[in-house]
Amino acid sequence: MWRMGNVMRGLSTREKVNTGNHEPSVKGSEDDMVVVLQDYPSPEISEPIYKMGEKLKVVAQEACWWRVRSLQTGKENYIPNNHVAKVYHGWLFEGVERQKAEELLCLPGNRVGSFLVRESARERGLYSLSVKHRIVKHYRIFRLDNSWYYISPRLTFQCLEDMVNHYSDFADGLCCALTSPCLSATIPPSDAPQAAPPVLMRRNFDWKKIDRNQLVSTDSCSDNMVSYGVRNSIAAYLSFSGSQNPTQTKSDNRKKKSKSVYAIPDNSPMDIDCDDF
Repeated sequence: MWRMGNVMRGLSTREKVNTGNHEPSVKGSEDDMVVVLQDYPSPEISEPIYKMGEKLKVVAQEACWWRVRSLQTGKENYIPNNHVAKVYHGWLFEGVERQKAEELLCLPGNRVGSFLVRESARERGLYSLSVKHRIVKHYRIFRLDNSWYYISPRLTFQCLEDMVNHYSDFADGLCCALTSPCLSATIPPSDAPQAAPPVLMRRNFDWKKIDRNQLVSTDSCSDNMVSYGVRNSIAAYLSFSGSQNPTQTKSDNRKKKSKSVYAIPDNSPMDIDCDDF
């Protein structure tokens, strides 16, 4: 059973929201996923090893110090456990306060509709939904005596997963529909090598001064101002047109123009499926 209460009752057949592809009835490796709440060490002390919003995998828990591995760089190190929060299903953050939720949702990579469900650090089993819109909006999640959840009394849900799936389909009173869990976007490490832009060699020349033999020659070894591929294409075109005289080609094109066939555009209306949210 889940330590955090009636959070998940089963993996939804819809995968509107990424739940981490973990079986909800087993904690498994999801317990090992944490997010950094503040830079460590502090920038005033030295260059941070881990920065706020970075996702880590717990390798070992040793009292107040946890050994973690960065999902971005793969490097391992130690971090105080009060600098991180456990994350379940990608969107359920343990012990994150309102202000910290706002800071996390305002990090780059989160878009409108990015969200997280946070459990109160002061009292277990109390949850709130934080959603990024024009500003970060917060919604208290209430719980009935039968353990069902609701934000609005007219809509109750057996588990938090059902609530997340519903509000991913419909805003239904929220500031907007939920789009993706907070920090779900993959942010490449800042020290990742950048691919060098391609270098193009350009040679300036006047087409009018080019010898015709240079255009149609297919000798790839000749010192030609026009690349082999371009010359080959020109030669193929001239061969296909059946004329080596540009003036003749233009005259033939004018004669053939009257025989061109034009398709009449279909102006009939298209069938578009529209869901009225």
